[in-house]
Amino acid sequence: MTTLPVSAQTRSLLADGAVLTVTATRRARANRADIKCSVAGAPALAERLSQVLRLARHTEARFDSRDQVVLSFDATPAAGERDWELAAVLADRMVRGVYQPLGPVLANGWSDQWQLGRIDGHQLAPALIDQLPPGAVLGGAAGLAHLGMLTGRPDQASAVSSARTWFPLHSGGINDRLCWVEVSVYPLDAGAGAAAGEEEDSIGVPGLDLLGQSAVRAALAAARRFDAHGVGRWRSVVRFETTQFQGTSWELAAVMADRLARGRECVPVGRILASGCSADWQAGRVDSVEAREPKLALMLAQAVAGDRLLVPAAWEGALPDGLREALAARGASIACVARIGMI
Repeated sequence: MTTLPVSAQTRSLLADGAVLTVTATRRARANRADIKCSVAGAPALAERLSQVLRLARHTEARFDSRDQVVLSFDATPAAGERDWELAAVLADRMVRGVYQPLGPVLANGWSDQWQLGRIDGHQLAPALIDQLPPGAVLGGAAGLAHLGMLTGRPDQASAVSSARTWFPLHSGGINDRLCWVEVSVYPLDAGAGAAAGEEEDSIGVPGLDLLGQSAVRAALAAARRFDAHGVGRWRSVVRFETTQFQGTSWELAAVMADRLARGRECVPVGRILASGCSADWQAGRVDSVEAREPKLALMLAQAVAGDRLLVPAAWEGALPDGLREALAARGASIACVARIGMI
């Protein structure tokens, strides 16, 4: 039986040649967040670090939420530096036993595709590359192109299923627009999901505050229970185009993106534009939300050919005159739905 380390360290070379040490410590979770990040005097950087780790965990086939991992830096990288990302991801994997290197790790690399396990490149100047010790890990096509290469596995990106839907952001001003929500799911090994924790724990929502994360996890987990075999099968990441929104009208869009990603809905010709919430997603029920008229007007203005508008069934009797015809003229359509699974 392998004993997991209590802590692990990696290093990364900063742009000025200084060495950054990343420390990952594992401890019993005890109802705390699964990841805690600390960078002295740089809360925004700590938040970015948390996002990177949550995204990078997405393509791990096993899921275990019993421990909390605490990540810290011994220095603060300059603004714009991202090469520490790979070192942080590796430290997180090492302390959880996902990656077991043969020796000390020095790594430089960044990615805009961590949820796919892919590494876009690194930022080191050629003069600094020449100073790297043997065995240093550099991200990118010429080095570590994807995280599966660490353990001899193929690129897992092809196993990630992602879907986007859109919901209206309405505040009564010039910033009113459609916002996308994207759900990406990755299949867990049989028995690796529910046995290791609650369904909510397997859903990552990087970028939102704790209350927002909890709301998204609760909505998707409840909606999955509406499916006969919807829980304990996926590791999921939910991303929003912006975190500047309030209310619950995003729920129907997020639930539909999740259902599309999991193959529970037919893929539409165009986009799904949705507004709705529910007090009982577990029963599949779709409830009404506020600001019906401005949200319908916004979706109509933004609709293009192939788009499908989904709104609560409670709105059907109050749809503006001519709305369906105006949508049809654009090649779009609308459905007033009482439940998911009937769309």
